[in-house]
Amino acid sequence: MNRRVWQRALLAGILLLSNSALARAAEQGGSAAEQPVGTAFKWIHFVILAGLAYWVFAKLLPPVFRRNADNISDAIAKAAAAKAEADKKLQDAATKLANLEKEIAEFRAVAQREASAEIARLRLITAGEVEKIGLAARAEIEAAERAARVELKALAAKLAVDGAESLVARQMTPSVQEALISQFVQSLQGRPN
Repeated sequence: MNRRVWQRALLAGILLLSNSALARAAEQGGSAAEQPVGTAFKWIHFVILAGLAYWVFAKLLPPVFRRNADNISDAIAKAAAAKAEADKKLQDAATKLANLEKEIAEFRAVAQREASAEIARLRLITAGEVEKIGLAARAEIEAAERAARVELKALAAKLAVDGAESLVARQMTPSVQEALISQFVQSLQGRPN
């Protein structure tokens, strides 16, 4: 379609040039019959130039113009895509920036909740450990108390035995010993074997 437009424009240009050449020749006062050789060469020259112009405009320039138009449209498409991508990134950045304060507040709230939960958990663990330590201490105190009582009883028994032994040793005279032995022997005689 583009080629047809060029061809029609070129044909119209050729017709205009030929009409203007005829009009000029008429104005100069000479008729075409008076100068047939000069006019024929002018027309041949004109046709050669017109053919050359047609060939340049019809064959050589359209691919160049088409290539330039394609390059320009490709560049425009790339620029539009780059602009769209940049606009998208800008919109994303603006959205993130707008949500940044909200996200920071959410992070702070989450951190505070987690810290409170961790403190409560540590307090619970600490209370459990304090209770375990208290139970262990009570058990150790009770064990130490039992051991002290046993040791105290053993000491009291030893002191009682030592005191009784010293009392018996002081009161044991040879006459008391004889009386005890004779009582023992008499108690044995009254028993059946």
